[in-house]
Amino acid sequence: MPRGLNKVILIGVVGRDPEMRFTPNGRPVTSFSVSTSRTWVSVDGGRREETEWFNIVAWGQLAEICKQHLVKNQQVYLEGRLQTRGWEDEQGKKHFRTEVVANEMIMLGDRRSQGETDFISEDDDSDYAF
Repeated sequence: MPRGLNKVILIGVVGRDPEMRFTPNGRPVTSFSVSTSRTWVSVDGGRREETEWFNIVAWGQLAEICKQHLVKNQQVYLEGRLQTRGWEDEQGKKHFRTEVVANEMIMLGDRRSQGETDFISEDDDSDYAF
């Protein structure tokens, strides 16, 4: 059987704060959503925009890093693979969910926590060159 490739690269915006939980054997797993948008000019000359949402899952040390450093509305670069899980609910209905299982993450844009600002205290006696 020929070898295949399952690779996803996304640059998008975190849609909700990451949520971390643990498997029964203690392995951390973090999930969050990421949106990507594209714009184009339609045939009639109007500007159009389309947003696509992705469910992201990170495991192990990457799960801990994502939980600690990512926040809603932050821009992020992700690499991973697509995975579709299936399950059956109590009523016997089948459900499917496609996720990006992340293996690389780079924080983009502003890396400060929400609400954190740079400021100089009035009590700061530093000398400035201007």
